[in-house]
This record gives sequence, structure tokens and C-alpha cells, in this order.
Amino acid sequence: MKLAGWTMAAAGLALVGSPVLAASLNGKERARVARAAPRDRDDVRYCLLQAKKGRDKGTVIGAAGGAGVGALAGGSLGESLLAGAAGAVAGRVIGKSEGTNSACDRVLARNP
Repeated sequence: MKLAGWTMAAAGLALVGSPVLAASLNGKERARVARAAPRDRDDVRYCLLQAKKGRDKGTVIGAAGGAGVGALAGGSLGESLLAGAAGAVAGRVIGKSEGTNSACDRVLARNP
């Protein structure tokens, strides 16, 4: 039961800290905003930030869910960590596509 408590505490801290991580764009994303058409620059920046937030949120939720399922299933520490890692990868992939809507998809496709 102690492992489950630590897992839940780590997941809570990660959920609180994730918005801080998604506050800025990296160099490639800033270059993409600069290359965009002037009328689309604000939209491209917004959509890239939304996609990044969705990706990060999906990673955290997937890791917490995977580790939680591993702990509830009675797995050892290593098995729970492996389940958390697999959940993080799956959550990142799912969150990346779910972070934006169709309008953002069109803006980002128009401005590669």
C-alpha cells in the first residue's frame, strides 16, 4: 500500500508541474512561427502551445495510469515502473493528437 501512496503523490506533483513545462516553445517551434504567414503567426503559436500542453498532459496521465494499474495488479516495483513507462509513451502519442482541434490542424497544415 505504501507504493500506491508514493505513486499517487508523484502523479499529483506531475499534474501540478506540467503547465509550467508547457509555457514556452523550443527553437524549432519558434522558427516555425517566424516562417508562418504574418496573419497566421498568432494562431500557429497558440496551436503549437496547445499541442504541447496536450502532449505533456497525456504523458503524465498515461504514466500515472500505467503505474497505478501495475501497482493494483500486484506487480513488483520494476513491473509497475515498466507499466508506467509504457503508459507514458501511449499517453504522449494520444495526447499529441488530442491537444488540438480541427481549426488548429488546418492552420498547422497550412504553415509547415
